[in-house]
Amino acid sequence: MALKPFAFAALVLAMSSAGAAALSPVEQKIVAEVKAHSEQGLQLLERSVNINSGTMNHEGVREVGKVFREQFDQLGFTTRWIDMPPAVKRAGHLLATREGKQGKRLLLIGHLDTVFEKDSPVQLWKRDGARVRGQGVNDMKGGDVIIVEALRALQRVGALDNTTITVMFSGDEESAGDPIEISRADMVAAAKRSDIALAFEATVRDKSGKDTGTIGRRASSSWDLEVKGKQGHSSGIFTESAGYGAVYEAARIVDGFRQQVIEPDLTFSPGLILGGTDVSLEASGTKGQAAGKGNVIARTATVHGDLRYLSYEQRDRAHAKMKAIVAQNLPGTSASISFHESYPPMSPTAGNLAILKTYSQASSDAGLGEIPPLPPGQRGAGVQFVAPLLDSLDGLGATGNGSHSPDEDLEIASIERATIRTAILLYRLTR
Repeated sequence: MALKPFAFAALVLAMSSAGAAALSPVEQKIVAEVKAHSEQGLQLLERSVNINSGTMNHEGVREVGKVFREQFDQLGFTTRWIDMPPAVKRAGHLLATREGKQGKRLLLIGHLDTVFEKDSPVQLWKRDGARVRGQGVNDMKGGDVIIVEALRALQRVGALDNTTITVMFSGDEESAGDPIEISRADMVAAAKRSDIALAFEATVRDKSGKDTGTIGRRASSSWDLEVKGKQGHSSGIFTESAGYGAVYEAARIVDGFRQQVIEPDLTFSPGLILGGTDVSLEASGTKGQAAGKGNVIARTATVHGDLRYLSYEQRDRAHAKMKAIVAQNLPGTSASISFHESYPPMSPTAGNLAILKTYSQASSDAGLGEIPPLPPGQRGAGVQFVAPLLDSLDGLGATGNGSHSPDEDLEIASIERATIRTAILLYRLTR
């Protein structure tokens, strides 16, 4: 169940007042191993970034998968590549597992693909002092490296023995294969065998400059509005016989959404609208054509939009309000709306916040400061298909700027910082 605002505030306060504890001797060794091999981690990042792995570059995605599969093989994991059916049109996923009987069963989530396709002019790798720019450096090959290096530090001190850890690196996070039921089936199955999920999308800093943890992410869904009017001479518009036309009705509905479907962390955006005598929308849903004349009342209109929410209860309230607005038609018009789900919500829960508390304590004990929760409404959809199934924490990855842009970069020191936090967190969760 998602946290109510007052409960969320109380738990945040409790987290911030938790007393610090010193690192155990084993944890001190883990930190030392991370620091001693930071350069190795950076080399692994450079190697992976220098392979283009745009979602639709299937060969490149598989090649990056091979790079990371080698690492998990060295760590004693059982690894396999999961191919997708040809109809899904995606490269597949890397799965690495180990079985034990000690502590929590953990699912660690990353992704191999980037938004930069094979013909992208963005440089692969360019180091500039304490930062590095390149394709997917912080979204999220940096996070993938943090997973590997944290596990490697645990292995070196013998702390991986008898643990149950599953690692899933998807090959299509930036553009999930369709149908979702197939492209995410293996991730969901892994979640059902686990107790806690940790995802390594980039760490986001708050306004004060502190690294944060992501205990909630909004769902990604869409809606399609279809509106009909009576075609006729424009001189008759607004009359009882001619009505208001499809464009006015579409405008009334969309503005009704703006005025009436408002609550915190809920957004809805009409991204494409076409209206006139005739309209046609391409199968992709991103392009279309409209035809009409100024002296002809619009016969049809279509609107394609986005809807993001934090919980299914919030979604249901929004759907009900939107349907009610759609039903209040202007004279001479009719309208219908349909909704389409994509990414589920990662609702902020007490369980998610409890994991963050453990993560924050690990960070504090290592001298890296507390980790406050990022306000859930500030982060969009991501690797959250497992969130409805188990307690989860995201945003454990690297720190950088310009994700998805030619300026995407990464703060090199954030790799070591996040690896230390992650390694201690994994150690404590698996004791």
